[in-house]
Amino acid sequence: MTSHPSSPPSVADLFAADGRLKAIPRRAARREALLAHLAATLFETGRDYCEPEVNEALKGVHEDFPALRRYLVTGGFLSRTKDGAAYRRQQRTGTPGGAIPAVA
Repeated sequence: MTSHPSSPPSVADLFAADGRLKAIPRRAARREALLAHLAATLFETGRDYCEPEVNEALKGVHEDFPALRRYLVTGGFLSRTKDGAAYRRQQRTGTPGGAIPAVA
């Protein structure tokens, strides 16, 4: 089985018929594609979210919402204030891998 590295992996097969995530992918490329999808579909650009709002949005997708929240932040899809009070969707241009973007 060959895949084309230039085409992003589809995330549709990661979801059950009820719209919930079957499992959080272990492979980095699959997880990145999932996180991009979740950020784009669950969070608006330019809006701050408190942690309970982020948790509630992610609970609708998978029971391990803390892991998803952590992956979104460490992957640069969401930024978090230093005190953890607010989260914001990020545009991922030029974010170094593994960096945790912070907002003032």
